[in-house]
Amino acid sequence: MQRQVYATTRGRALVDRELYLPKSWTDDRERCRAAKIPDERTFATKPELARATVLRALASPLPIGWVTADAAYGQEWRFRRMLEETAVGYVLAVPKSQQTPRFGRIDHLFTQAPDEAWEKHSCGDGAKGPRVCHWAAVQLPVIEDFDGERPTHHRWALARRSISRPDEIAWASAGWRVPRTGAS
Repeated sequence: MQRQVYATTRGRALVDRELYLPKSWTDDRERCRAAKIPDERTFATKPELARATVLRALASPLPIGWVTADAAYGQEWRFRRMLEETAVGYVLAVPKSQQTPRFGRIDHLFTQAPDEAWEKHSCGDGAKGPRVCHWAAVQLPVIEDFDGERPTHHRWALARRSISRPDEIAWASAGWRVPRTGAS
């Protein structure tokens, strides 16, 4: 089950969900009918379902400014591109093998990072109290295929490193629209 949660500083609520059905299910119409799954339901990948739920949220009266998601969605370029095309900022987990424009793998961006490139920041409270980690960021180049002559988005690669276990690193991709200035 894929869930979409709306969160603010005042709380959070479940606002949408979508049942993921493996291809083995959607290809078996009798099985689907027995489970009361409509005949028009076809196979969709998890990122395809996520794009649909985000588009439904954008069509709702909810003010959507940012989306976060795990690596299953963050590694899919169509999901990131849809967020950019709809002017939604994002911070999406990605695997260490995620490719970045011109730089290659995301983990290679940070292997030679000097100690001063890492800053200590809170990740929020955990079950055992505050979670503090080291963070580093690298701004990514313009993607000409998407941006044309002028950058339309800021794009960053992020790394979060455990202080007690520096070999534990989580990776993320972040992006948000470049504010427009002057006449367009």
